[in-house]
Amino acid sequence: MQILIINGPNLNLLGRREPGIYGTRSFDAYFPELQEAFPDFQLEYFQSNHEGELLDKLHEVGFTYHGIVLNAGAFTHTSLALADAIAGIATPVIEVHLSNVAAREEFRQHSYISRVCVGTITGFKLDSYRLALHYFEGLRPKRVGFKV
Repeated sequence: MQILIINGPNLNLLGRREPGIYGTRSFDAYFPELQEAFPDFQLEYFQSNHEGELLDKLHEVGFTYHGIVLNAGAFTHTSLALADAIAGIATPVIEVHLSNVAAREEFRQHSYISRVCVGTITGFKLDSYRLALHYFEGLRPKRVGFKV
């Protein structure tokens, strides 16, 4: 299964940006652990601070990949364009957030993309990505038959 993890603006600063909220590890340091934990997946990673690049990536893989895990960062709370892109593709998207956005500032409590995603995982720091991948693990085609 091909799964793409997309991180939006400022997530390239994980490990250095507000460690009390987002933790002290970078996503680049965490990604190999995900690859090891999900060996049956072909995991890819993309990060951009530019909304248009995120839209282009969704369009590029949104009809061929098996799943997308999206942390849209602040675009979650501002981007109708991302919501429209997710609604327009066939690949299921899971929205993730490292912090518990429901316990943060009021403007972070509204997501334009939640309604077009299959689900939302929030508040588990980097493990939010792992939890999202478990969802796709359940969608993996099952092998039928057995060897004697």
